[in-house]
Amino acid sequence: MKTRGTFLLSALIVLAGFVATVLPDTVPAGDKESVIIQTMMRNLERFHYQPMKIDDKFSNRMYDYYLNDVDGARLFFTQEDVGAFATNKFNIDDQVKAGSYEYFDLVQEHWTKSLDKTEGWYKEILAKPFALNSGTDITLPDDDSGWEPNDKALRQYWSDYMKRDVLNQIINQQDEEADNADLKEKTPVAEMEKEAREKLVERYDGWFERMRKSPLSVRRSQYLNALTSMFDPHTTYYRPKDKETFDITFSGRLEGIGATLQNKDEYTKVSTIVVGGPAWKGKELEADDLIMSVRQQDEEEAIDIKDMLVEDVVGFIRGDKGTTVFLKVKKPDGSIKEISIVRDIIVIDDRFAKSLIVDGVGEGEKIGYINLPSFYADFEHEDGRFSAKDIKAEINKLKDRDVEGIILDLRNNGGGSLRDVIDMTGYFIPEGPVVQVAGRGGQKEILSDRDPSVEYDGALVVLVNQYSASASEILAAALQDYGRAVIVGSTSTFGKGTVQRFIDMDRTIPGRTDIKPLGTVKLTMQKFYRIDGGSTQLRGVVPDIILPDSRSLLETGERQQNAPLAWSQIEPAEYYQDVYRIDFMETLRERSNDRVARNATFLKIQENAKRVKRQSEMDTYPLTLAAYQAMDKANKEEAEQYKDLFGNVVIAGVANIEVDMEEIEVDESKKARNDEFKKSVGKDVYIQEALNILRDMRDLE
Repeated sequence: MKTRGTFLLSALIVLAGFVATVLPDTVPAGDKESVIIQTMMRNLERFHYQPMKIDDKFSNRMYDYYLNDVDGARLFFTQEDVGAFATNKFNIDDQVKAGSYEYFDLVQEHWTKSLDKTEGWYKEILAKPFALNSGTDITLPDDDSGWEPNDKALRQYWSDYMKRDVLNQIINQQDEEADNADLKEKTPVAEMEKEAREKLVERYDGWFERMRKSPLSVRRSQYLNALTSMFDPHTTYYRPKDKETFDITFSGRLEGIGATLQNKDEYTKVSTIVVGGPAWKGKELEADDLIMSVRQQDEEEAIDIKDMLVEDVVGFIRGDKGTTVFLKVKKPDGSIKEISIVRDIIVIDDRFAKSLIVDGVGEGEKIGYINLPSFYADFEHEDGRFSAKDIKAEINKLKDRDVEGIILDLRNNGGGSLRDVIDMTGYFIPEGPVVQVAGRGGQKEILSDRDPSVEYDGALVVLVNQYSASASEILAAALQDYGRAVIVGSTSTFGKGTVQRFIDMDRTIPGRTDIKPLGTVKLTMQKFYRIDGGSTQLRGVVPDIILPDSRSLLETGERQQNAPLAWSQIEPAEYYQDVYRIDFMETLRERSNDRVARNATFLKIQENAKRVKRQSEMDTYPLTLAAYQAMDKANKEEAEQYKDLFGNVVIAGVANIEVDMEEIEVDESKKARNDEFKKSVGKDVYIQEALNILRDMRDLE
């Protein structure tokens, strides 16, 4: 089953300390599933920023969206299947109000039958060699494509779909052998084709096994999220397990053993061991071990996890710090062993802020560089990490080194804690408004920094790109409106200007402990507005200085999501700052544009953007080996021209701050990641141009 789109976890805005407490409602009738769908829709009606009328128009949109969500690749349904669904086209609204899942149940019934049918097809098709010298083309579908008319046409599509995959594997193997100078004899094409089919069977077997084992609760959750997607892209239903996973991601820490797992046949396989975690320290659990059973320290009987899904196994393995879990594992050599591991806190430190000292353009000039991957916040633990607190520490470390400017890198930062972005903005300005929020009733609130102190009063450049979203856009917009920093990056940021809050559905209905927990709904309750009155919704933040980007011609951002809320505008707030004001922006822009026009790397990036757009729009592929080889060769030759865009060192001096080295040096994994981090910064032309802009700011002050 296809899962639609990218779930932008880090783009969520969470208000610190917010707990959904609402007046008890009457309890919907029916079983647990019926109560979940009715309670969720009631909460959307009561609290969503822009509640929708649940009518035939809603039903029609939902009908199409869910079909595309389940079978976007057009591999499972035919026009005959879709015809059987058609009676639901204008009835989903009535079903939702009644708490029923008739459309969902019918789609799942056909989907399950299709699994049986298509599993037989791929096994039959891949049992025989493909005719590599004959064939037409295959065009991959999109959401506007129809379904194949019947089983005969769909089976042919499966054959073409897998033949394309086999051709791709053959060509990749031929390329590998061509690059191997020590290889004396090339593998015959017929043998490559056979090996490719065997690998494909194994891959599809695993895929179908995972689809068959997918719990009904997961598939219902997908249906519920299709319903929430009708309201806006960021309104979402979370099962209790999904909410737990979100909390871990948002806080950057979990309590467990420090291992990633995956389903492998009937057991759970250890994929990787987290360096520095409890399992890594114990040295007994290893990658490729198969976990057979799990036992808790206060229990005599182990739980057999045979045929259990990974998410359920993880539930048994995770636990409080200091407790012990016992795993019976089968080693790759066939030996069986019980391993005890004391659970501990595992910190996902790659998500946290970090800083470096980089050489500026001027002689002896030192510039501070801060990378912030997300606006993380851990409200659950006394020693939890908060992005604002960490950024303050990094700023002070850089000030101690007398840096002459700071680059704050928010590229690919999808957002996070609103409280932290307000505090963080306040580090660069005296007290004043940071962002405005407005609810569906028009109630407006100005969220301000109340601290008159300023942590850093020097030159500041903020790097963004089209994946900088939500809280990143709030910070960039506020500093831009204040004239406090130069915003540098892609043509625009993501354009997410909405506020979401979590509502625990258990707290919205009284009683019914027999069916709880019901889960959580995250819904859009407000919009963000800049202090100048404009919204970041859809339009994002347009940088002061725009740099070429390989993805600049792609259609990305909030406007490409399903049912985004519209852009709007309110009255501006009163704001002023006199810490550091940029009154020479046009000159900065002209100087940067002149450098970019003469920079060979940026010129190549501009050319590459056209190639990336062409590649993204490509949907038709030849199905003969010769034609596929020709297409692949042309694509690779073109891509080769842009292979080393970031291969050269452009910043000579990149160094850690001395006080950070002690913690880095004690952990081999941290040291390796730190070395890679410094290397990537040294080759980054965007950081190089930010350094040039800081030099211009110094010259023009």
